[in-house]
Amino acid sequence: MPNKNEVYALGDEIVRILQIKDDQCLVIDCSERYMPIWKPLEGFVSYSLMVETDLYTLKGFELVEEEKIAPERLRIMRERYTIIAPVLSFIGDETMRSHVIRVSAEENGVSKQTIRQYLKRYLVLQHIQALLPTERCKDNELSLDQKNMRWGLNKYFYTYEKHSLHTAYVKMLQAKYCDEAGKLVERYPTYYQFRYFYRKTRRMENYYISRNGLTNYQRNNRPCLGDNVRVYASAPGLGMVDATVCDIYLVNESGQVVGRPLLVACIDAFSSLCMGYSLLWEGGVYSVRDLMLNIIADKPMHCLKYGIHIEQSAWPVNSLPGRIMSDQGSEYIGATFEQIVELGVTLENLPSYRPDLKGPIEKFFDTIQGLYKKSLKGKGVLEPDFQERGAHDYRRDACLTMESFEKIIIRCIVYYNSANVIEEYPFTEDMLKKGVKPYPCDIWRYGCSLDSANLIEVSRERLTLCLLPRASGSFTRYGLSVNRLRYKNAAFKDKYLTGGSCVVAYDPDSASYVWLIDSGEYVRFELIESRYKNKTLKQVEELIGTSKSLTKAEKRKSLQAEIDLAGFIQNIVETSAIMSDSDTKGIRETKRVERSRKRKHHAEESGLYD
Repeated sequence: MPNKNEVYALGDEIVRILQIKDDQCLVIDCSERYMPIWKPLEGFVSYSLMVETDLYTLKGFELVEEEKIAPERLRIMRERYTIIAPVLSFIGDETMRSHVIRVSAEENGVSKQTIRQYLKRYLVLQHIQALLPTERCKDNELSLDQKNMRWGLNKYFYTYEKHSLHTAYVKMLQAKYCDEAGKLVERYPTYYQFRYFYRKTRRMENYYISRNGLTNYQRNNRPCLGDNVRVYASAPGLGMVDATVCDIYLVNESGQVVGRPLLVACIDAFSSLCMGYSLLWEGGVYSVRDLMLNIIADKPMHCLKYGIHIEQSAWPVNSLPGRIMSDQGSEYIGATFEQIVELGVTLENLPSYRPDLKGPIEKFFDTIQGLYKKSLKGKGVLEPDFQERGAHDYRRDACLTMESFEKIIIRCIVYYNSANVIEEYPFTEDMLKKGVKPYPCDIWRYGCSLDSANLIEVSRERLTLCLLPRASGSFTRYGLSVNRLRYKNAAFKDKYLTGGSCVVAYDPDSASYVWLIDSGEYVRFELIESRYKNKTLKQVEELIGTSKSLTKAEKRKSLQAEIDLAGFIQNIVETSAIMSDSDTKGIRETKRVERSRKRKHHAEESGLYD
C-alpha cells in the first residue's frame, strides 16, 4: 500500500505521493509536467517503491552542507521558499491553491507560472535546497520595438488621461513610426504585438495607481487581506514589527524621572505569539537590532536574568521569521535594517491606509498595556485625561525603574503567550480535531508542525554582524582605512600593496575592530592605533577634532618661532662669519688640532679632582 511522501515508479513514470485521503491520493509527477492531482489509490498497486537517492540522481540533485553554500544563493533559496510557503497548506485544494498562487504572485511581483515551477520542484524533491538557483541569468535586453512599446505605454496609457490601449498604440505609432510627413513607415509593430507586450509586462497595481492615483487604489482596489489570517499567514513565519511608547513614567536609580520607555515587539501573524521584544529609552536602528537579538535568544535564560523562571513551552521561539512586516518608520526602511535580507528574510513595508494588516500587533500592545496599567495606578501610569488642561502631573507619581518595569513586561508577555485567549481565531478543521487551544503558544506549536512554517535559524554572532552599520573602506600600504582609522589583518598583506575599495561593517560603540565583508563572509580586522582602542567612534572623532584644533591654534606660534630662528641665524652669519678665502690645504691636520683644542675634560669639570 503506497505511503505518504514516498516515491513510486512504473516504467518511465515516476510519482511522489503527497497526501492520502480515503481511497484517493494526491500525486506529483516527478517530470514536473503538471501540478499535483488526485488519483485512485488502487491504481498504484503495481508501482514499485523507488529509493530517494535514486530520484536525486535522476533529477541531478545533490544535497550540500549549508555552510558550503554561498550566502547569496541561500538568500535566493529562502526567498523562493517564502513565496511558495503560503501555497503548501492548500496543496490538495485546487481552488484555494490557485487563489493563493495568484495572491502570492501579485504580492511578490512574479508570474503564477514561476510560482508553480518553484512549487513542483520543491514537492518532487521535498527539500528546500531544490529551490537553490543553478546560475545567475541576466535579463534579455529589450529590442528597439519593445523599448518603443514600453515608452508608448508609459507615455499614453499609464496616465491620468486614461487612454484606451488602442489609442495609446496609435499615438505611439504617430510619435515613433511616422516620417516627417506623418506617413507610417514600412515596418512597425502590429497592435497584437503591442497588446501582447502590454499583457506580458502589466502589473495591476501599476495600472490602478497610474490611472486612478495611489489614494484611490488604497481605498478601492487594493487586496483586502486583513480579514483572513490564513491567506497571508498560513503558518508561523510572518513577523509583524512595531513600537509604542508605554503609558508610564519611570525613574532612574537616584529617583529622578527619566520619561516613558519605548516598547518594540515582533508578533507572529499566524498565532499572535510575541516572538521577541525590546524595552529601552531610544528607538532607531539600535532598538531594531536589540529586538532581532531578543527574538533568537533562549527565552528561559533571558528571563532568568531578571529572576523569572519559565519553561521553554511558555515562550518557544528562538528563530527569525522568514518574512518581516513593518510600517514606514525610518528605522525599518533604512539601509542598516534592510541588510537582514542577507539572511534570507523577506521585508515587507506596509503602505498607507493599511491598518488592517497590523491588527495582531496593535492588539498585543493594547493587551500588554491593559495588563500592567490596572495594577500600577498611582505609580506613574497615565490616565485618559493626561493631555487635558489642568490634569494631574503623572510624572510626580513615577517610582519604578526600567529594570523593575521590564520584569513586569516580561511577566505580561509570558501571560499573553501562554494564558491569553485569542478570541474569534479562524480555527481549521484539523486544528479543532487535534484540540488546539486558543492560546498563542498552542497555536504556534501547531503551526510549526505544518510544512509551510517559514522560520530561519541564525546565530547571535551572524545576526549581530549583519545588522551593524556599514561604511566604505580602502586598502593602502598603511592598512585598511575606515572612518579615518587604520586596521590590520595579517592575511591581507598583498591587498595593502595592490589597494582597492571595499565594504566594511563597524561597531559605533567600539573602534577596536571592523569586519570586512567578503563574498557574504565577515573577516575581522584589528585596530592599529592602540590609543583609540575600546573607545566609541564619537569619542574617537572628538579626540581627532581636539587634536586638530590644538594643532591649528599653535600654528601661528610655530610660524613665528621659525621666523625668529631664521633671523637669529642670519644675525650670526652677519656678525661672526669670517669673510676670507679658506685655505683647503692640510684639512686633516687642521681638524686634528681643532678636535684636540675643543676636547672637554668632563671629570675635571665635574669637580672630581677637587
